[in-house]
Amino acid sequence: MSIPEKFLLSDLLQYRVRCNEGIDHGPGLTIWMHPPVHRVLGWVSKPSAIKLERAVWRLDQLRGFSEKEVFVKGRPSLSDQITLERLPTLIDADLLDIDGQKLGQIADVNFATKTGEILQYLISRTDPRLPGTSRWSLALDRIVDQQPGYVKTSLSTIDELPLIRSSIREDILRRSKFFRDQFSQLTDKAGDRLEGWLEEPPWDDFISRTWETREKITRKAPSRYQSSEDHWLHEDEEEYFSEFPDQITENQEHQNPSELIDNEEDPWV
Repeated sequence: MSIPEKFLLSDLLQYRVRCNEGIDHGPGLTIWMHPPVHRVLGWVSKPSAIKLERAVWRLDQLRGFSEKEVFVKGRPSLSDQITLERLPTLIDADLLDIDGQKLGQIADVNFATKTGEILQYLISRTDPRLPGTSRWSLALDRIVDQQPGYVKTSLSTIDELPLIRSSIREDILRRSKFFRDQFSQLTDKAGDRLEGWLEEPPWDDFISRTWETREKITRKAPSRYQSSEDHWLHEDEEEYFSEFPDQITENQEHQNPSELIDNEEDPWV
């Protein structure tokens, strides 16, 4: 397996170290770094669970990977745990916000395997030793100051950092926040619509449109149905009155209306 261009420290420490002589030097233990320039110089392995001796490897000794082992060339520098604890490191350092409050802890680093340059720090809000915890990415330009044990930034909350890996708890929190925001937006829209209905009741517009429609229908109906009937009645009246014009005129002039009523035959008699 070829050497990747970028590597996580936590992944590197999972491999057992085997040198070119075929000797197993144990699993990775910790990092060897130079914090002022944010550079990884190498890593440390633990050859024996009984001995206090530690093997320190330079990064340029790295030659390749297998499924469970990392292959190195040359011999390591031998040291002990007490000496290694004195080496400066930013792993497990506290991450502070702009007010000096703790936001999390540096749990991991992503670095270039050829140069050792640290590309980003990975931040854990809880104990990084717990499996499945979330990781946030901290770029180097976010760091304002660094001292042994802490790193100060210009952040206000950890949510300002990009989330690299989320835990189940973080997923639930993010989803619940999303649903709360969606519900809040729906509530605001419903409130705005309700206010609009109260200011301008929609039934007023509906009633006005209904009356306009009825007026249009009423105006159109006579022209549709009365044209033929009215014309027919008008022709009959002209024909009738043309036959008896004199008689009708004389009766209307000399006959009293009361006499016309008296002379009418009662249909019930």
